[in-house]
Amino acid sequence: MFKQDLIDLSFEQLQEFCALNELPKFRATQLWRWIYCFGLSSFDDMTNIAKSTRNLLNQLSVISRPEITEIQKSKDGTIKWLIKLKDNSEVETVFIPQDDRGTVCLSSQVGCTLNCTFCHTGTQALVRNLTSSEILGQLMLVMDHLDDWPSGKNNRKVTNVVMMGMGEPLLNYKEVSKAIKIMMSDDGISLSRRRITLSTSGIIPMIEKTGSDLGVNLAISLHAVNDELRDKLVPINKKYNLENLIDACRNYPILSNSRRITWEYVMLKDINDTKEDAINLIKLIKGIPSKINLIPFNPWPGSLFQTSTQKNIDIFAKIIMDAGFASPIRKPRGQDIYAACGQLKSETQKVRKSQINKLVPIHSL
Repeated sequence: MFKQDLIDLSFEQLQEFCALNELPKFRATQLWRWIYCFGLSSFDDMTNIAKSTRNLLNQLSVISRPEITEIQKSKDGTIKWLIKLKDNSEVETVFIPQDDRGTVCLSSQVGCTLNCTFCHTGTQALVRNLTSSEILGQLMLVMDHLDDWPSGKNNRKVTNVVMMGMGEPLLNYKEVSKAIKIMMSDDGISLSRRRITLSTSGIIPMIEKTGSDLGVNLAISLHAVNDELRDKLVPINKKYNLENLIDACRNYPILSNSRRITWEYVMLKDINDTKEDAINLIKLIKGIPSKINLIPFNPWPGSLFQTSTQKNIDIFAKIIMDAGFASPIRKPRGQDIYAACGQLKSETQKVRKSQINKLVPIHSL
């Protein structure tokens, strides 16, 4: 017998589920709060619901969690989960603890179709999009592990979410947006839209919709300041070029002095790390409320790039800061367990020879 996974349902769909099964309308609110405020995955623990109703719910539905294949903990406190989905596909989820926040990095696809040449996930072919319940399940699994329920308690460990794991979120917008809206629900996980960041390589048609529909922070995987180089580093640039991407970001609905675009820029030795690159980056984003994250390249098995020298990174950062832009140099986290930026990749996948061959021409630049 098919059982409905309640994590798959928006609040409106949960109300429809209750009505279809002749349960009173208020039951949807009770279930929603038990699931997303208290993190319950068993109907038997829902003490304000009659036993007969709990038995019916057990017959009709489930509240799922993904299966954990492996947990790794870095010496810096970062935790990475390898998660197995119902079709045996795998994704990775990361929790990054910091002094002032705790950030969960969520995946949106199994694999990735964009083939960014410096990214480990790009060596794994796209298998499929994740469902909203599989995206939410990652966050809820982390909160289970950290004993971070109820969701609205003081000193919560999970304060921020970034859609920066495996996959391109804007190529799975329907499911990603559904999951994010549930994360922001006041009666549930209750994360502020200011605490959620969606990172994209530049799927221009979905950028405006993201701002108007979700109002979350936007991060752009930039990595180059001209089309010639970006076409090689971030191949989607051939379809959505820099000029159009910058225009879309300039018009992002929520922009203000306090709500800025974050530009992610992986520092690759002798590729994109010159003084001229820094000056051209300033020109490129002029007039856009911005923060620039400089990310030292995180090596992975088979990668053909090297990390920029600390001297070049510092010079690059100073040029940007002198121009008035916030420019933190992101401290690599979880490198020893391949949990750092650009390193996520299912452990069951291998670097394909065809993908390695695609990387070679970049070094002729």
